[in-house]
Amino acid sequence: MLVWTVANQKGGVGKTTTAIALAGLCAEQGKRVLLVDLDPHGSLSSYLKFDPSGTGKGSFTLFQQRRQLSRELVRRCIQPAGFERLEILVASLALATLEREAISRDGMGLVLSRALQLVAPDYDLAIVDCPPTLGVLMINALAACQQLVIPVQTEFLALKGLERMTQTLAMMGKSRRQALAYSIVPTMFDRRTQASVSSLRVIRNSYSEGVWPGKIPVDTRLRDASKAGVPPGLYQPDGRGVEAYRSLLKWLLVHNTAPEVAPVARALP
Repeated sequence: MLVWTVANQKGGVGKTTTAIALAGLCAEQGKRVLLVDLDPHGSLSSYLKFDPSGTGKGSFTLFQQRRQLSRELVRRCIQPAGFERLEILVASLALATLEREAISRDGMGLVLSRALQLVAPDYDLAIVDCPPTLGVLMINALAACQQLVIPVQTEFLALKGLERMTQTLAMMGKSRRQALAYSIVPTMFDRRTQASVSSLRVIRNSYSEGVWPGKIPVDTRLRDASKAGVPPGLYQPDGRGVEAYRSLLKWLLVHNTAPEVAPVARALP
C-alpha cells in the first residue's frame, strides 16, 4: 500500500480538495483507497458528510487505544465513504487534545504508521489529510507516508507556509532513514491576476526540482463538488480542475523520488 500525505503549514490552500480529488480519481481507476482525516477541524470528514463532533470510532481512537492496536481495532474504526472503493478514518474534535498529551507520552509519533501497516493488504493507497500546524498529528502523517503532497495557493502570503514546510522536511529528513519524496502543487491559480502569475513564478524559481509542472486552476465546480459532498471527478468529470488533478495523479504515480529541499531563503523574491 502506498501512503501519501497532503500537508502545508498554512490553511486554506486546497489540502482537503486535493486529498479527496486524488482519492476519488484513484478509486475510479479501480484502486482501493483509504482516506485518513487527522485534522481536528475535520474538513475531509465534513466534505463526505461525517460529523467531526461525533463520538464514534475514527482516527482519534487509534491514538486513544494505541497500546492495544490490532488489525481488528483499526478495521472497526474505518467506515465506507459512500463511494465505491473509498473508505475513511474520520476525524474528531478530540484530536486537538493530543498535543498536550504527547508531551508526556512516548511512541505517539508512530501511531498512524503502525495502524496503516495492520490494514495495508486491504488497500492500494492511503491518503492522509492533516492540520496546518506542526505537531504530533502532522508528525504522524509525515512518518507514515512515502510521498508528501504540498498544495500551495498561488498568492504571496501562502509562500510563508511553504517555507515552514521545507523547514519541517529538513527536520524530518534527519530522523528518517531516507529523504521524503515530495511534490509542491500550485493551487487556485488564476491566470487573470498578476499576483497569481507572479506567485507561480516565484514557486517555480525557488523550488524548481520539487514543483509539479502543472497547476490547479480556480474552478467553481470544485467548490460545488464540495458542497454536494461528492469527489470532484464524479461530480464534474470534464471540469478544468478535475483534468488538472488527473494530470497531477499521473505525475505522483511516476515521480516518487525525493528532490533536494531548496534553501528556505530562496522562497521569497
